[in-house]
Amino acid sequence: MSRPRRMPFTRQMMMLQVAVVAALGVVTLLVAGFFLRSTLQHQYEQRALSVARTIAADQGLGDLVADDRQPQVQKVAAAQERSTHALFVVITNDRGVRLAHPNPDEIGKMVSTDPDEALAGKENVSIERGTLGLSARGKVPLRDSSGGIVGEVSVGFAATDIHDALRRVLFIVLPWALAAVLVAVLLTALLGRRLKRLTLGLEPSEVADLVREREAVLHGISEGVLAVDTERRVTMCNAEAIRLLGKEVRLGADLDELALAPDLQRLMRHPDEHGRAVTAVSGRRVLVAKHRPVALEDGTDLGGVLTVQDRTELEELTSELAGVRSMTSALRAQRHEFANRMHTVMGLLHTSDVDDAIEYLSDSVKFASNEELMEHVRSNTIRAFFAGKQSAAGESGVALVLSEQSWVPRKLIAPVEVITVLGNLVDNAIEAARTSATRPARVEVDLLPEGTGLVISVANTGDGISSDRAESIFVGGVSSRGTGRGMGLAIARTTAEGLGGSLRLTALGEESAETVFVAVLPNVLETSEVQEDL
Repeated sequence: MSRPRRMPFTRQMMMLQVAVVAALGVVTLLVAGFFLRSTLQHQYEQRALSVARTIAADQGLGDLVADDRQPQVQKVAAAQERSTHALFVVITNDRGVRLAHPNPDEIGKMVSTDPDEALAGKENVSIERGTLGLSARGKVPLRDSSGGIVGEVSVGFAATDIHDALRRVLFIVLPWALAAVLVAVLLTALLGRRLKRLTLGLEPSEVADLVREREAVLHGISEGVLAVDTERRVTMCNAEAIRLLGKEVRLGADLDELALAPDLQRLMRHPDEHGRAVTAVSGRRVLVAKHRPVALEDGTDLGGVLTVQDRTELEELTSELAGVRSMTSALRAQRHEFANRMHTVMGLLHTSDVDDAIEYLSDSVKFASNEELMEHVRSNTIRAFFAGKQSAAGESGVALVLSEQSWVPRKLIAPVEVITVLGNLVDNAIEAARTSATRPARVEVDLLPEGTGLVISVANTGDGISSDRAESIFVGGVSSRGTGRGMGLAIARTTAEGLGGSLRLTALGEESAETVFVAVLPNVLETSEVQEDL
């Protein structure tokens, strides 16, 4: 079932912006109209009061009212009404009876509004409805030449004048309000276009979906992903990358601050356009890393993405498989050797050469004398390892021996780590001795306890190592025997350091001396003596 189509966000934003601006405009007009109307009313009231004061200031008019000379009073009022454009000018006597009015029929009648305040000598202004309609009026007392109050002067301006003035002002303001709405629409449209460009034409809901999907993918895959921008700053990193790299990665951090393994640093500085895999050692892990540059279709560089996979378990399984194969080869060789010895002894006995048979058996016992040395090694793990490696080394023409001083009094509590270090050192030593011109080819292993730790020394009669390569041989992928090699010593060193120990080259093998590697592995032996490993 398809999702109902939504209105585009930019259109929603435009409509909302227009509605807000329109609402603000209407409210502004209403508030401005209210205050403007109050201001205009006040101005018209003051104008009416000012005209009334001017008319009442004529003392001759007061005498005319006092003498009840109505025609002259009406004439003065009509003249003032024309000159001031007032709605009316009404003049009364001291009883509130009109002596002048725009409508002659109203003359001689009481005024329609209360005259008491003006006749009491007070001025007042108001918006009131009279015989001529709603008007803004001002009332003042009228005095004669003696100063006595003889009536009132009331001047009014039509309320329609106020409304007309208010409409004129609002019509001036209205175009500006409409212009503000148009500007808001234009700016909203421009903002919408920019937002479209920034989001590559996606709606915000689609961007949110993409972010959720990205997070689900990044944290759901088994690979570590680390992305950097063109300034080599981290822009993205998933939990698997943090686990494999063994680093606390902060978004925005410079790549150099992470202190990655040398192989990974070289890969990040010189990315491979074809995404070839590079094997690197990071901490105690063997990683396969790829780095691809990222760019838009127009060629804009966006940085790069580093992906890392854990090959530690694969390397351990490979080592275990190699050990099983070595053990199988050793057992096969020993079976054939034992059968040959039995056939030889049987033949000598058939020919009654008892003395030769005894001599042959004595030589066989001497050949197996290395088994006596193994009695000093209480770890069945190490003994099984040597049983397999000695046969494999013998097939390669290399003598693998355990020194007479070797002694392992207790079982191992970290057999995987110990065999990882010992196995890689022995394999490298056998390979070096096998390919050397020195004969006889020999590898000697010395195992000594140091508290609960174990010191492993492996010497070989190979061609030796030049001093300028003394440290580089411990870097993953560095080997003089071709590509895809050079991981053994790197894994051995990181394993030793992971235990809190060390691995170093103590003799380069120059001037016909042996090449010697020494590994110190603390806390790998049981604290109490045992007879054998479980």
